[in-house]
Amino acid sequence: MQHVEPGTSERLNRLRAAVLGANDGIVSTAAVVVGVAGATANQTTIAMSGLAAVVGGAVSMALGEYVSVSSQRDSERSMGFAEHQQVNPWSAGIASFLSFILGAVLPFVTAILAPESVRIVSIFAVTLVALALTGALSAKLGDSPVLRPVLRIVVGGTLGLAMTFAVGSLFGAAAL
Repeated sequence: MQHVEPGTSERLNRLRAAVLGANDGIVSTAAVVVGVAGATANQTTIAMSGLAAVVGGAVSMALGEYVSVSSQRDSERSMGFAEHQQVNPWSAGIASFLSFILGAVLPFVTAILAPESVRIVSIFAVTLVALALTGALSAKLGDSPVLRPVLRIVVGGTLGLAMTFAVGSLFGAAAL
């Protein structure tokens, strides 16, 4: 069995939570603002919807991580793991909350600042670049090959954005 330094599980716990939070912040916020922009060109409506997505998503991710990691910690305790080997639900929740907000900033700000004529294309572009960067970063941090994780997250993000834009377009008249 390989020797694991104390605190390694906790560092990996925070890293996992941060990567998931950032990716979810990027995708879910972009999906909301693209969907709403598909339905309306009203800047206030898009901004308020995006802000609600950022706040609600960050809280949801933090709560989900806290609950999930609490269950993991309970299992680690019942299996007799030493305290320094147990994961911390608070650090996972906080990492997820903060990284969600950081990820969400890019599509949210793009939705607010991009001119109406290129708003949707700009949100798509910024989102897919941000996803590619987080996919590459997480692969590098995990000492994994980069191409497959980047392709997975970019293809998934593209599908999510296309679907939410299509749904929004069904209810509105905004065009690319």
